[in-house]
Amino acid sequence: MQENIDHLLAHPLGSLLGYFAVAVLGLVVFLSFFEMVTKYNCWEEIRKGNLAVAMATGGKIFGICNILRFSIESGVTIYDTMKWAVVGFLLLLLAYFLFEFLTPVFSIDDEIAQDNRAVGLTAMLISVSLSYVIGAAIF
Repeated sequence: MQENIDHLLAHPLGSLLGYFAVAVLGLVVFLSFFEMVTKYNCWEEIRKGNLAVAMATGGKIFGICNILRFSIESGVTIYDTMKWAVVGFLLLLLAYFLFEFLTPVFSIDDEIAQDNRAVGLTAMLISVSLSYVIGAAIF
């Protein structure tokens, strides 16, 4: 089975489709993990017009995709790409928990759920910024 997949990935179009499929699947899976650890429902809040949630979620989407980008660039195989994407995502998730832990005067999730745009923007910038740091460390 792996030989068949490797054969398909040897062709440029097969490689493009394979990496695209892995990236989309990774985005959906990793974003669902973020959805599980937040106190609010991201998509319901976005539907209601909560800009803070939209910014925080957008930062997570960008951060995940940026880590996937670096994983694709550094991976020799699609399997390496998947491995580094998981490691990078776990680091981004850890950063999310650290952000919540390092602000004991208020709850990040509660503030974002209440549409505190300053906190939403800060959460977005943390996700985006750290995705570059994590991505640069992927090898």
